[in-house]
Amino acid sequence: MTKSKTHSKKNNFFEKFANAATKFTGSSIAFISATVIVIVWAASGPLFNYSETWQLVINTGTTIITFLMVFLIQKAQNKDSKAIQLKLNELIAAHEKASNRMVDIEDLSEKELDQLHKFYVTLSILAKKEADIHCSHSIDIANELNQFKLETNKHFKKQK
Repeated sequence: MTKSKTHSKKNNFFEKFANAATKFTGSSIAFISATVIVIVWAASGPLFNYSETWQLVINTGTTIITFLMVFLIQKAQNKDSKAIQLKLNELIAAHEKASNRMVDIEDLSEKELDQLHKFYVTLSILAKKEADIHCSHSIDIANELNQFKLETNKHFKKQK
């Protein structure tokens, strides 16, 4: 078996395991099981005289589970986020009037996203001024208006 096939089988196993673990940990059975474990642990306190070892058992168990769950939750979030981004990209690509510049914008920097947000605020202002609710404006128009506003503001500041 080649190295690539071995790596693929390991990834496939991990993917199936992570998906099953995600489904299980989000289920009612998992919550009820965790609740029962805590109740049994609490009820066993008098039996162990509430010793440090008794407390260490629950602390260690919850710490390990929490540590592992952080990675499991992050993996599930990453997968869901990627799937949503792909669905949105498909909608953008399929709509003839949509700007294809929006495909993969999740890879932009925070500053670049803020700039795009300003464009959409400008588009929103333009849309509110339109009598025709079906009238559409592009990012280019918003960009031109933003440039015009910046130049106008600079001009007025120089006059003061």
